[in-house]
Amino acid sequence: MTDYQVHTLSNGIRILYKHATSTITHCCFIVNAGSRDETEHQTGLAHFIEHLLFKETERRSTNQILNRLELVGADLNAYTTKEYTCIHASLLNQHLERTIDLFEDILFHSTFPEDEQEKERGVILDEISSYLDQPEEAIQDDFEELLFRGHPIGNNILGTPETVAKLNSADINQFIAANYNTSEMIFAVFGDYDFKKVTKLAEKYFGAIPANYSKKHRVTPAEILSTKSIITKPISQTHCIIGSRAYPSAHEHKNGLLLLNNLLGGMGMSSRLNLEIREKHGIAYTVESNYTSLTDTGIFSVYFGTDSEKAEKATRLIHKELKKLRDNKLGTLQLHQAKEKFIGQIALAEENRMSLIISMAKSLLDFNYVDTLQEVFDKINAVTAEQLLEISNEIFDNDRMITLLFEPKQ
Repeated sequence: MTDYQVHTLSNGIRILYKHATSTITHCCFIVNAGSRDETEHQTGLAHFIEHLLFKETERRSTNQILNRLELVGADLNAYTTKEYTCIHASLLNQHLERTIDLFEDILFHSTFPEDEQEKERGVILDEISSYLDQPEEAIQDDFEELLFRGHPIGNNILGTPETVAKLNSADINQFIAANYNTSEMIFAVFGDYDFKKVTKLAEKYFGAIPANYSKKHRVTPAEILSTKSIITKPISQTHCIIGSRAYPSAHEHKNGLLLLNNLLGGMGMSSRLNLEIREKHGIAYTVESNYTSLTDTGIFSVYFGTDSEKAEKATRLIHKELKKLRDNKLGTLQLHQAKEKFIGQIALAEENRMSLIISMAKSLLDFNYVDTLQEVFDKINAVTAEQLLEISNEIFDNDRMITLLFEPKQ
């Protein structure tokens, strides 16, 4: 039994609602359009548009947009990923209509004036510089560029200084027309309302938006060979990422890899990598693994930062832990403990209601369905030790691995 409700407007925009007994509402508007949908010369465009949505509209100035929710104590923000653009807000329940009105205005009536484009271009160039000054952030972008060489998924979401400098109104209008498909938009609300009120407000503000059923043409990235790359930078530590392509979001082994990732280097201090590299050997302050699934591929990676003379040992220990998972099936108790830990973390994460409603909206976009918490638990509990061994031998295969190091200049 689902614990949410969905209503579809005549233009294809879907309204997702989940009830919460609270004075606070969390809501988001997600568009299935991200940096992978850009053409080669448009790198950074999806993110550029996200910034410009908070500038002038047909009936509001920039200050009016920024003050519309902040004046009532609400929080408004947005972000862009490889596949999505998301606007979200947290607010007192009585300000829902005000929020929906603003979302409709900035998403469908932004004017993208030239002077605001120039201002925001400067802001984004500064954002790019900020990331370049943080090697632990920059290495992730460079790793994904290696992992998806020649494919839009590998491009930096922020773009490059060269591409951002050339983005213009024609690019903006073309991208929105080609990618802002109304049937691939979700407005989601997590709050204390009657569902009829939410749908009535949605009909009032989003119902008249013209339908756009443009079809995007996403190309699945081609396979690549294992490689190792070393880049010298003016930094004090060595930073390293080891990883590979992984399962897409609809793959039958996705939950198994999520469980493996959490066991290996996920949240908390008791992950295998943290116990081995930080607690036992004391050679890295940060060591973690991550698995991100996209619609047609995925990314698995292990990251650490350490003093240069310790980097080789840390790398060796990481490969040792990966080999253990390839060679040895988890015992009954180990598998049970891994599941209990992961399930507990998922349950606690449900307390972050903004993250939860965004996750639900993404699931509705990708699968036209949202798993209940119990269904999520059941899928994790259904994972077997044999499946984890199979997954480990596929994803952690040395022949699939890409290694990237940032090393200090001598």
